[in-house]
Amino acid sequence: RQVKAGAGGPFLLWCPWHPKLASGLYRRVSRGVPVKGRVLEVANWLGRRWRATFTCRDIYADTGRRFLHNLAKLNPLEITMFRLPGFFRIVAAIFAMMVGSAIAQGNFDKVEVKVEKLSATTYVLFGAGGNIGVSVGDDALFIIDDQYAPLTPKILAALKTITDMPVKFVLNTHWHGDHTGGNENMGNAGALIVAHENVRKRLSSEQFIALFKSKVPPAPKAALPMVTFSSDVTFHLNGDEIFSFHVAKAHTDGDTVVQFKNSNVIHMGDLFFNRWYPFIDVSSGGHPDGVIAAADRVLAMANDSTKIIPGHGPVATKVDLKAYRDMLVTVTGRIKAFVKAGKTLEEITAAKPTAEFDEVWGKQFLQAGRFVEMLTAAYATNK
Repeated sequence: RQVKAGAGGPFLLWCPWHPKLASGLYRRVSRGVPVKGRVLEVANWLGRRWRATFTCRDIYADTGRRFLHNLAKLNPLEITMFRLPGFFRIVAAIFAMMVGSAIAQGNFDKVEVKVEKLSATTYVLFGAGGNIGVSVGDDALFIIDDQYAPLTPKILAALKTITDMPVKFVLNTHWHGDHTGGNENMGNAGALIVAHENVRKRLSSEQFIALFKSKVPPAPKAALPMVTFSSDVTFHLNGDEIFSFHVAKAHTDGDTVVQFKNSNVIHMGDLFFNRWYPFIDVSSGGHPDGVIAAADRVLAMANDSTKIIPGHGPVATKVDLKAYRDMLVTVTGRIKAFVKAGKTLEEITAAKPTAEFDEVWGKQFLQAGRFVEMLTAAYATNK
């Protein structure tokens, strides 16, 4: 049956094992639930009752491209749940996690972890998820973040091209899974995980990322930081002074910037998305003003030769970070003014407050509309 779902347009839904259920879903979804850019998530919650399995055998999005092709392009956080009325209320995240995991694993099979040398002792690894900072020398192998769990073997293989040392320290820049997903593997292998105290708190309990309506279950014990700090911590390793300090209420409430003082390298985690509109997790204590303040602080520390590792995107310079900071100041200034004037999200979006930046910044994880929605929610909450 072809289903029209509000602005989402038509897509094809097969329920080969139960025609009446297919008809019921058709009637209910056609009431106007928007699905554009999202995925219909269905659990086989009827399995116990009918001893059958629900199969989304073929779903076409409004663009006409195949469901799996579209889903493979999405970040797992973009896989969201909407509810159907009455008896069909359970459109659950179980299916989302199953399908998302399978698709993600397929993508991970194709991921190549690349190594870039930044100084005599510092490197960066690019794969899928947050960029990994590396310090290696006579003392220990120290890494910053560890991406997703399925990538651990590839990350370790990439590190083997640099050193035969095992990973001794993992420092998490914040709690999100694309930066901490490998923690359990690393912890079980003997690495000491270090992070701001709020990272441990959030990893220890269920979290909810409001922008994507996504629940995140608690991490296993082996994935939790064993050493936490409230303000800053310094590692004296590999002939370097690795100064790690907390930035409050920025991307989250547990962000850490890591400065390799002797190497003149700074890792900013997701406080900096290089040529991407940033995701700011307001539901995890983040705020746009904190991200701007973090950029200002790092700009004051950096010089023209500093190499800056962003959470996402290529290695940057001070000039790149300044462009990012200026973009944020301009866009947030406009949105704050709109919110103060009582404008609705629809009115703010229609004003196109990001227009001159979209070509450079709006083609990655967050596009302009979602970026404006996120910022509007942040300032509406704190107006």
